[in-house]
Amino acid sequence: MLRRYLEAAGHEATVVHDGRSALEQARRNPPDLLVLDVMMPQLDGLNVCRMLRQDSDLLVLMLTARSTEDDLLLGLELGADDYLTKPYSPRELMARVRTLLRRAPQTTRQVSQVRRIGPLAVDPARHEVSAGGNPVDCTPGEFAILSAMADHPGRVFTRAQLLEHTRGIDRSSTERTIDVHVMNLRRKIEADPRRPALLVTVYGVGYKLTGGPE
Repeated sequence: MLRRYLEAAGHEATVVHDGRSALEQARRNPPDLLVLDVMMPQLDGLNVCRMLRQDSDLLVLMLTARSTEDDLLLGLELGADDYLTKPYSPRELMARVRTLLRRAPQTTRQVSQVRRIGPLAVDPARHEVSAGGNPVDCTPGEFAILSAMADHPGRVFTRAQLLEHTRGIDRSSTERTIDVHVMNLRRKIEADPRRPALLVTVYGVGYKLTGGPE
């Protein structure tokens, strides 16, 4: 059914029926977007997502019957870009697909100037990030946050503002999802993620991006 909806919208769709096949297919022929069910034989969707994130930043939309916030946050911590709980309507899924596929041109807007904030370099045109000269692999959601903040270094962003830059506000999103993205970014760009110096918390407000300690 999902294949028919995707093809009717002009997409090419490949369907596999177990987690190991999904992992192999995504690595052999990376799609623009992976719609990934959590409950699959051989290898579940959470493990597929975790393994893909070791070497890929392709867009991942997870489908699951688990609807608690902890389950949602676990999926996001593993690198999923969006999360849809069952039961869902095909029209809602297609809306999520359109939103995710629009993200790349939105976050890689035609700006050639590299943003440099302390040891960080953010290149919106190439969709690249480096910290201290070392490349940093970011998911699309993480890059959207970092790119938005790099445009305005020192500005404090609320969680709601950052949420708009990543996924928009819908029924399955909460501002806690931003905390997950920030936590993941700190692991990648901070010398000591437990004592962040670049992506810092402004208590009671949100987050800001700085050049590090003076």
